[in-house]
Amino acid sequence: MAQEQRSVNHPYVAAAELRPGLYIFIDLPWFRHPFTLNSFKITTAAQVRELQALGEPRFRYDPARSDTLPESGITAPEAVPDAPPAPPEAGQLPPETGLPKPVPQDPIRRLAEYRQRIEQVDKAFLKAAGILRNLNRNLLQRPGETLQEMGRLVEQMVLAFLEYPEVTLHVMGEKCGGDEAYFHGLNVSVLSMMLTRGLDFSPEQARILGLGALLHDIGLMEVPDRVLKKNPAEYTRPERELRALHCEYGLKLGKELGLGQEVLAIIFQHHEMADGSGYPHGLKLERITLPARVVSLVNFYDNLCNPVDLNQAMTPHEALSFMFAQRRSKFDANILQQMIRCLGVYPPGSIVTLSNEAIAMVMSVNPAKPLRPCVMLYDESLPREAAPILDLEQDTDINIKKAIRPAMLPPRTYAYLSPRKHVTYFFDGNAPAGSE
Repeated sequence: MAQEQRSVNHPYVAAAELRPGLYIFIDLPWFRHPFTLNSFKITTAAQVRELQALGEPRFRYDPARSDTLPESGITAPEAVPDAPPAPPEAGQLPPETGLPKPVPQDPIRRLAEYRQRIEQVDKAFLKAAGILRNLNRNLLQRPGETLQEMGRLVEQMVLAFLEYPEVTLHVMGEKCGGDEAYFHGLNVSVLSMMLTRGLDFSPEQARILGLGALLHDIGLMEVPDRVLKKNPAEYTRPERELRALHCEYGLKLGKELGLGQEVLAIIFQHHEMADGSGYPHGLKLERITLPARVVSLVNFYDNLCNPVDLNQAMTPHEALSFMFAQRRSKFDANILQQMIRCLGVYPPGSIVTLSNEAIAMVMSVNPAKPLRPCVMLYDESLPREAAPILDLEQDTDINIKKAIRPAMLPPRTYAYLSPRKHVTYFFDGNAPAGSE
């Protein structure tokens, strides 16, 4: 981004003439100033003082994006200077130079802490995904052991979503993918458990919901791969009817495994819709159990984001908007509203433009504060692994302006942000040290 901005010969304003309303550019490496971005509109006198404290005699500014202009008028731009030196690798300090010592590196510290947190979530996610992989392999051969493993995973989610208010939902990187068929159950379980606090579930109700969500599609084990891997738009009528039988197959398998009635209801009813348009029995809202209503809604959302044919995939923002605007009658209104409250209008995985015109991807959201997520900024002056992470809860002068379809991004921006082909979620709950 910085290189692109330098290519436009913006005029200069003397540091002494900085004022709120000017949209300015800081032509210093990211690690040598305290601001999250290298370009922004000045909004406070405190920001003016911080900019003047950098010791720079003047700054480039953009008249078109400024609310005011310098009193002395526009100063002609000079020739485009050479590109700044390459930034240090992630985790390294900048080399000693004759320049003034860098200001306190709060953005760097925040970025390092965030990345360390993500590494821990990655490990937990891969462990959870392993449990789901073992489901197909071991559920029928070693049901007791497999269900016990799943129970431990559910207990972890109960603890996070009901006991610790600072739980954060993250969109996971593609490096964690590869077995997407197993991740659907995990996605549905994580997102369902996210809703439990707002729906006043007890811990026991949440455990039932978590286990039912993990197992909701076990009936697909009885459906041939040639059907499962086929684009549903190309199904013949017999193939569509065969796939729909997975609810009944799942109920039969669940009874063989000795699952409780509440979990069996989730497995059997997870395709029922509030308006009676679902299957297998076309039940209406009042006849669908509350946990099954949750799983039905979340299952629908995840199938929109992660369909068999990825060309038909919606972004998380599009999926929520579609469900609210065009499919609202199919869901329990209270549960749909709770999902929007928890994920925000721009769920993790959404590509957005910010109020300062920067492009970013939503990386994580605290369901208790969904309108102020963490976003990863596109900045081509930095390698992707060192891309700035902006916490909108702390940087309150910046807001999300609108969502963008990934296909609309320039190729370089798309490659940098690398929007996920499969949108997979996991969480961290900030549990006390020593807890499992």
